[in-house]
Amino acid sequence: MNKERSFEKSIRRQYILLGFTLIFVVGTLIVGSLLFRFYMKNFRTKQESNEYGRYYVMITDNYKSDFWQSVYKGALDAAKEQGIYVELLGQNISGEYSCEELMRIAIASRVDGIIVYANETDEMTELIDEATQKDIPVVTLYNDNTKSTRMSFVGVGSYNIGREYGKQINNIVKEKRRDSIESDNIGQRLPLRIAVLVNADAGDSGQNIIISAIQDSLRQVNITDAEYAISTVAVDNTNAFAVEESIRDIFLMENIPDVILCLNELDTVCAYQAVVDFNKVGEVYILGYYDSDSIVSAVDRGVLYATIAIDTKQLGEYSVKALDDYYEYGNTSQYYSADITLISQDNIAEFLKKEEGDE
Repeated sequence: MNKERSFEKSIRRQYILLGFTLIFVVGTLIVGSLLFRFYMKNFRTKQESNEYGRYYVMITDNYKSDFWQSVYKGALDAAKEQGIYVELLGQNISGEYSCEELMRIAIASRVDGIIVYANETDEMTELIDEATQKDIPVVTLYNDNTKSTRMSFVGVGSYNIGREYGKQINNIVKEKRRDSIESDNIGQRLPLRIAVLVNADAGDSGQNIIISAIQDSLRQVNITDAEYAISTVAVDNTNAFAVEESIRDIFLMENIPDVILCLNELDTVCAYQAVVDFNKVGEVYILGYYDSDSIVSAVDRGVLYATIAIDTKQLGEYSVKALDDYYEYGNTSQYYSADITLISQDNIAEFLKKEEGDE
């Protein structure tokens, strides 16, 4: 009798244990199913958020520079607001490629739009025309190709930049005048030697416009041609080392220029480093380009006389806008111009204060 009762209790416990096990298994399945559904819903949301309506590429001569990274960020932020993706072509590809090689990659990839730092070579003209023939709209950025069928050009006002440089050269001429008068050497004063650094690899009409604007600006303030002499110095811009060597060669010449005018970020950095290395701070005036942290710091320390700040965010935004307008309206503006600001000893404190406030 006791054995039967013991057996019944054992069976009852097994049934209870089996019941709990079934409840646990069913509960686990239900919870797992809910979690899986939640995961899949979240996964699909992420996938959908990464799907873009159009795909543009930006092609530059040096994607690693602060200047182009800033321009790209402006383009990327503006594009994402419209459900579009922009890739800085080259930074995700191993190896070094020229703008022309990257153009071929973009055309073969059938992208929806190309934003390219162009030049006036026949090869670039042919590549832009090929893209246009294949219904890929092309926007030239910062440097134009006027012979091509590019849709729009996004840049800066070269004439306005030249006028800003002209104002600074005027200030330097006045300083030289004052020094000559104070030292009683006014009759021995030599013309101010101004060297404009230009790219050696291709012609750039923007550089010529800047030089013309400098001359116009100086004439308007009664600086005579006898008081200054402008010359161009070709810089080998094949790579950073070549640029550095080209600029250091200037400081090894018998007659070192009084003013070195730079028209891009890399030339500016190499020029002010050379001034420091050759102990010419205060003797050679450097007029720079762009407002990276190191360049602004050089202005603040007096190593750079002044620099031109470009609104890189606008450059990026306008590039995307040009392509968007084309897709939305069938046409777009032929020219977009970004704002510029001169940074010198007169406003460096104000500029730095504004930068701190923006952070």
